[in-house]
Amino acid sequence: MLWNRSLATLTVVILLLVTSAARCEISGHYMESRTCQVYTGPCFANAEVGLAGKEAVMAWRITEGTHNGIDLSGLSVVMALQSTKTLGFQGIEGAGDVRSVILVDDTAKGPRRDALIDFAKTHSGKAGHAVVRIDDAPIAMSLDEFELKGKLSAGKAVQLETRRARPDDCICSNESAYYPPLAELANFAPGVTTVGEFKGRGLGASWSTPGARSAYVAKFAY
Repeated sequence: MLWNRSLATLTVVILLLVTSAARCEISGHYMESRTCQVYTGPCFANAEVGLAGKEAVMAWRITEGTHNGIDLSGLSVVMALQSTKTLGFQGIEGAGDVRSVILVDDTAKGPRRDALIDFAKTHSGKAGHAVVRIDDAPIAMSLDEFELKGKLSAGKAVQLETRRARPDDCICSNESAYYPPLAELANFAPGVTTVGEFKGRGLGASWSTPGARSAYVAKFAY
């Protein structure tokens, strides 16, 4: 019964995800993957607190709109971050000390590049104030809004593939979107990270989380 409720809730989220964004200045797709379970129950989550979930990848693909008056349509930007505490209920703000790196779409030049960097900093909480490195990279990001299947590559630094959560991903029978996404989002759905790798520079760490229930996919509208 609990799983049926969770599945029903996820279905509603999917329907919300494919609706049109409200009036906004900038909108597009968002992907996130962490090194802890986010689609889970308290049994798994409590076991990981303080031990896992201190790393994350956040990515935005802008379909249309402006930031600081600059058109960013068609551009993507990725942030990888590392914290001293688990990225839990309070997200980035409650995760202790944070360091982050930004990977900027290498097709963005001049004012568009500057605006894209500022966009990522603006929408990543205190991680936006803790950027230790910025690199340009070829970024490819896609999200099937109906299948909730996402794919992201940012040079050799980031590889991310996600799929929607399925009934056979249920272990505790009370799974839900346990921790909220790290970015402010109107509509989102939890999922499974089938490929999740960070091998970039700047954080002094790399990670890989294949098969974890650690992903979010979403539409953003700011």
